[in-house]
Amino acid sequence: MRGLENFLSVSEELRLFGISCLVGAALGVVFDLFRALRLLFTHNSFLTAAEDIAFLGLYALVFAVFSAVFAGGETRLCYALGNLLGFCIYMASVGSVVTGTLRRLLAVLGFLFRPLRGFYSLLRAKLKFIFVGFFQIIVKPFKKSKIVLLNRRLLLYNKMENKKRKNVKSVVEKNET
Repeated sequence: MRGLENFLSVSEELRLFGISCLVGAALGVVFDLFRALRLLFTHNSFLTAAEDIAFLGLYALVFAVFSAVFAGGETRLCYALGNLLGFCIYMASVGSVVTGTLRRLLAVLGFLFRPLRGFYSLLRAKLKFIFVGFFQIIVKPFKKSKIVLLNRRLLLYNKMENKKRKNVKSVVEKNET
């Protein structure tokens, strides 16, 4: 494919741009998986940010592999633009259909599993009682050890006389006599 030249022909550049568009569409599929997870499980802003950072890290890895495998280690702006174009086309066409279908499917499943909510809340209350009690049994000895450590300041060698600290050796000598 490539000869001794240091440049790519126009047909090779267009082929690489097309492949980068396909890679962007594949990244759109991966992003749809992240969106499906967000629809299935409630997320706070921290988890959403962690997923976004994981997706960006995955994109950086995919871009580096694309540059190494297809472009011979060359990184060009047109490859990133091709990824972005493929991603946007996927999200505008197939991605919106997939997300809409997932929302409808989850609404139907939620309606079907609504009778199980009472059982779930009862089970959750029982398990919470068990786990909180178990946690208190584990934590109780640690709390007692902290109380002992707080009372260490009352030991003999920490007492002050005339605003000077007693020497530990002199206290030991007094106890020996």
